[in-house]
Amino acid sequence: MSTKGPTNVTQLLLAWRDGEEAALASLMPLVHLELRQIARRFMNGEIVGHTLQATALVNEAYLRLIDAKAVDWRDRAHFFSVSATVMRRILVDHARIRNAQKRPGRAARVSFDEALVVADEQPAFDFVALDDALEALATFDDRKSRVIEMRFFGGLTVEETASVLKVSTDTVMRDWKLAKAWLQREMRQRSARNR
Repeated sequence: MSTKGPTNVTQLLLAWRDGEEAALASLMPLVHLELRQIARRFMNGEIVGHTLQATALVNEAYLRLIDAKAVDWRDRAHFFSVSATVMRRILVDHARIRNAQKRPGRAARVSFDEALVVADEQPAFDFVALDDALEALATFDDRKSRVIEMRFFGGLTVEETASVLKVSTDTVMRDWKLAKAWLQREMRQRSARNR
């Protein structure tokens, strides 16, 4: 068995969940690279020179995750899903603080489908607007909101997302398409109201 394979990550998560502190020390080197990739995906939409860098985002997420003793870790995909949620919360909190400091100006707006192909030269992605839209979506369809979070932010595959949510891959793809369309419309409407 590979020491970097999903099975070993799952075994370490289960050991950590069961109180083995040494399992966390063994787990982090195995997942660090993937956590940095998730962080880079998040940071792709941020402005150049952003005060929070990918490494700092991973470190902050790590600190929050080690305090997450109440999480009933199931497997590797579940870990990365939770990690993506934690990173999203960190970035949204950071964006809210930054936006509050910039008032009365407004944050640059980027539509959801533009965010899927964010390049370095594009304006900063508005995590607050997306977070607000995801929260609105979650009020009436939590699963679709989680699909977006896991796939868009967490970089989980369709199969991994299906595993975490305990649904079929067809359901994940259907939720992904419907949620993406709903979020695009919602973010356009929010942007129009904020002009």
